[in-house]
Amino acid sequence: MRNTKGKRRGTCYMLSRPFRKHGVVPLATYMRIYKKGDIVDIKGMGTVQKGMPHKCYHGKIGRVYNVTQRAVGIIVNKQVKGKIFAKRVNVQIEHIKHSKSRGSFLKRVKETTRRRRKPRRRAPGFS
Repeated sequence: MRNTKGKRRGTCYMLSRPFRKHGVVPLATYMRIYKKGDIVDIKGMGTVQKGMPHKCYHGKIGRVYNVTQRAVGIIVNKQVKGKIFAKRVNVQIEHIKHSKSRGSFLKRVKETTRRRRKPRRRAPGFS
């Protein structure tokens, strides 16, 4: 084996499309709207090579800080040895999607506020 150091080394399964999902990218991918502050998941799509993030960002969550016509700028935390850096990455929209982690958090917040506002039932005999 050679000492390979390529940009896409070890990404054979990482960037491949799932079974029966090869070919043209679905239009829903292009119809999504991204705004500043949105939380997104980064997942490289092998069918589109342009604007692909580096493999170290695959599976990471970031926050959108810049929106252009075909791509978005994302702030992602990257750990290098003992330090964590906030990296700014430009990625085309085929390689990202809205994160569902934020939705579950907002759902939980909504539930707790609803519980707080609901009047408590007092025990019988007390006024």
